[in-house]
Amino acid sequence: MSIIIEVLLEAAIDCLKMLPILYIAYLLMEFIEHKASDSMHRAIQKVGHAGPLIGAALGLIPQCGFSGAIAGLYAGGVATLGTLISVFMATSDEMLPLLISNGAGIGLIVKLLAGKFVCGLAAGFLIDCFLTHRSARTHKPKTADAHEIHELCEREGCSCHRHNLFFSAAIHCFQVLLIIFLVSFGLSLLFELGGSELLSRLLPDIPVVSELVTGLIGLIPSCSASVLLTELYLTEGIIGLGPLMSGLFVNAGTGLLVLFRLHHNKKKNFQIVLLLYACGVLSGLLLGLIL
Repeated sequence: MSIIIEVLLEAAIDCLKMLPILYIAYLLMEFIEHKASDSMHRAIQKVGHAGPLIGAALGLIPQCGFSGAIAGLYAGGVATLGTLISVFMATSDEMLPLLISNGAGIGLIVKLLAGKFVCGLAAGFLIDCFLTHRSARTHKPKTADAHEIHELCEREGCSCHRHNLFFSAAIHCFQVLLIIFLVSFGLSLLFELGGSELLSRLLPDIPVVSELVTGLIGLIPSCSASVLLTELYLTEGIIGLGPLMSGLFVNAGTGLLVLFRLHHNKKKNFQIVLLLYACGVLSGLLLGLIL
């Protein structure tokens, strides 16, 4: 019992330490979401073949909801498949706020963001060049149902569509802090009870295998996946940079949920998931060798 109390206190203290920085980060994210969201959506609709470039760049902005919006634009025949994949791969979800609140160096943050941008951009252009043409050629464009996108985001705990910036940031911050607390508590307790060997078996430090496993974790359509992966990377290096990036490349937030809700070709949706998974794992392997 004393071990549990000690681990609980340690996890709670760690969360309290990161609370101010995390709140500021989410406040900035909410501001970007409220002020720039519509212009970002319009930009995607107008860029044409440059979609993967704009998508990869906009996906890096740490604001929730854009991956869902691009899924809606793809379902409406406005965005290309390459643009969709580039945004999904570039989306960092909770990675950036967590790295900042944990005091990660600017060099590491720049490397990770640059890796997500370059790989998302390359995958998007290659997909548009060799696998598909404009989505509008296969079905008529239509306006994505914004209400459904907002509803799905709310259901997943996303606060990006509430009106008060400070309240939205507080809700989002505490939701993520709760996940961080639970993940930190679980990992610390596991270590105290000698579970490091179990983790090494589940996430073996073997090229390709570890990337395949973390890629599967990244497919979980929730911010909890990116929190878990980032914590596993930051906590005594349980996973390396390659596996971390494989999971984060695949983790598209609510984007996959919106895709399956609005795009009614289920076979195509599963093909997109497999394509995203393959691109994420391969990109993670590549970055693990380079960085």
